[in-house]
Amino acid sequence: MRIGLVALLLAVLNVSLSAAPGGVVEGNPASPVRVLIYEDLQCSDCANFAVLLEQKILPRYGSRVAFVHRDFPLGKHDWARPAAIAARWVWEQDSRAGIAIRRELMAEQNNVTSQNLKAWLAEFAVRNNLDRKGMLDSLNDKRLAAEVDQDLQGGVARGVTHTPTVYVGGQPFAETILYEDIARALDAALAK
Repeated sequence: MRIGLVALLLAVLNVSLSAAPGGVVEGNPASPVRVLIYEDLQCSDCANFAVLLEQKILPRYGSRVAFVHRDFPLGKHDWARPAAIAARWVWEQDSRAGIAIRRELMAEQNNVTSQNLKAWLAEFAVRNNLDRKGMLDSLNDKRLAAEVDQDLQGGVARGVTHTPTVYVGGQPFAETILYEDIARALDAALAK
């Protein structure tokens, strides 16, 4: 049901999804205004930002801005990295499901554990008409793992230490992010 709601919301908002080297893009992939979002799927602040993005930022800016998701699984989170790897596999199969899995994992953080992650992923695959075996096999995919690691290393090179860290026009916003601050930065970036 959640995937249907996400798909409906994206269709109503006329938000497109696009693959990007090393990331998932929501919004307008052709936009020169690109927002980088370094996120950890097990991070509660990231979950809060995901809700803000979905409910306020995309409706206002989705047609004019590219929002690029980058994986930054923190070492203290035991299932964030494998979840990011699986989410990349889902993205390659179906872009709408690729967004949905990220949002659902963040929304379900209190229910997902390293012990039940595989079962959660298998159930997500079944619900979204994805190959269950392919989903579970993705956890051992070295190419996908390298992409996640590349995002992490890129974030470290940019100075990212906390999640989420969101870059708008080179300006970083970290952890607890207010809509007004992001909107001001987006308005300024769009005005250039």
